Amino acid sequence: MSFRNDNILSLTGQDITNKSEADLRSFFTELLNKGMHGVCFSPYLQNQKPGSFITEEQIRNKLELISPFTKWIRTFSCADGNEMIPRIAKESGLKTMVGAWLGENMAINEEEIANVIQIARDGYADLVAVGNEVLYREDLTEEELLKFIIQVKSELPGIPVGYVDAYYEFCNRPAITAACDIIFANCYPFWEGCHIDYSPLYIKDMYHRALKAGNGKKVIITETGWPNRGTSIVDAEPSFNNAISYFINTQNWSKEENIDMFYFSAFDELWKMSDEGDVGAYWGLWDKNGKLKYSK
Repeated sequence: MSFRNDNILSLTGQDITNKSEADLRSFFTELLNKGMHGVCFSPYLQNQKPGSFITEEQIRNKLELISPFTKWIRTFSCADGNEMIPRIAKESGLKTMVGAWLGENMAINEEEIANVIQIARDGYADLVAVGNEVLYREDLTEEELLKFIIQVKSELPGIPVGYVDAYYEFCNRPAITAACDIIFANCYPFWEGCHIDYSPLYIKDMYHRALKAGNGKKVIITETGWPNRGTSIVDAEPSFNNAISYFINTQNWSKEENIDMFYFSAFDELWKMSDEGDVGAYWGLWDKNGKLKYSK
């Protein structure tokens, strides 16, 4: 999640906001069946949250739902059962961006780093992310994060390693940007209060800011999405039409411009309400019961 109170851009992208619900569902289904580049994947059940132990069975059940529609998955942790996800995903023919979750607890950080290195050495990681929005949350200093990035890179020659954060952090943190093989940028027009009509141009601007900061390095959009329920943020309104329209616009744009993008998220996750308010539970393409929310 990222939020800045910048001025909203003033041009609209592809106008599908006046289409009927049936048309939007049809467009969504067509795009989904063609396949996404990638999707962010957490297999938590309704009564679980980060720190809960997840089982191989629930991982397999949830991967079975999404694997026909994506080439890649992105994971967030390598502990509490999450370390099994990359191996199981590979069995399904998926590519993996494997994340080590870093925070304030150094013992947990060491476990996450050791596990992500082992997963990659075993051949189950195509990309490795060392931390997710650690600087945004201020859980670690820039120097502490750099040590982890450098450690993982030294242990995994030949595997691209980066760090995930809001796109503007790579503009503001040149040392972190320099340490990354690839720029993993989270881009959320919603969290910056952008009206849905302006969101296609807004995400393009976010992407190009990260691209400029990377100075020739590849940029992957590691999170973007739009919730279908919850409280508005400035001019950004959660709704069925806005969520499905955002998916359609961003999928079309990323395919047209050959941009690798991980959509957030595969499933609605109720636990996120504690961090993000009511809107946090409604980012999924599938609902909490594993049913597609927007298909015809």
